[in-house]
Amino acid sequence: MRLVLVGPPGAGKGTQAQFLSLHFAIPHISTGDIFRANLKDGTPLGIEAKGYMDRGELVPDSVTNEMVRDRLTKDDLANGFLLDGFPRNVAQAEVLRAILADKKTPLDAVLELAVDTAEIVLRLSGRRVCRNCGKVWHLEFEKPANPNICDICQGELYQRDDDKEEVITRRLEVYQEQTAPIIAFYRTEGLLITMSAVGSVSDITDRAISALSRVQ
Repeated sequence: MRLVLVGPPGAGKGTQAQFLSLHFAIPHISTGDIFRANLKDGTPLGIEAKGYMDRGELVPDSVTNEMVRDRLTKDDLANGFLLDGFPRNVAQAEVLRAILADKKTPLDAVLELAVDTAEIVLRLSGRRVCRNCGKVWHLEFEKPANPNICDICQGELYQRDDDKEEVITRRLEVYQEQTAPIIAFYRTEGLLITMSAVGSVSDITDRAISALSRVQ
């Protein structure tokens, strides 16, 4: 199974990626992990990326594309992979198609986790993180006894800047501008599977496995 997972911030891609990679016995590849590995190992691509990051600039697509190209050559991907966080735009989707065409290993499916804006804002804006132990709580779905104090260690709970409603709104705008167009791209390619990502984690996982099992 060669799979790409797409969806807006807060759709649960990271959570579902863990369960799906385990079920289908394929590695979960996130761009964050690829970046961290290249930076940690001091690869030429990692050094180049660090230069941009140290200057406060975005790492260009060309560097990200080459990191992904390199990762897709590794032996552990012989039986497939689950890509999470790449591609982020149509240009990257076209690069990925070319990389996989060279290897004669095309994608099997692109799974879109669909969640409406109101649900995303509820999910993200309700998160609170303990400054002491790092436990993540939610004011709606996993409430601490006191909204400002961690039940586990009594540490202070705070809201991350990127979980504030105005920031969430901007993140969703960026997603619509830059990433949502790949939905149409993959629909045209005949690879897109769209499913609701609302409900319990286990229900969403079961739904995803059922949808993907039909393309194997």
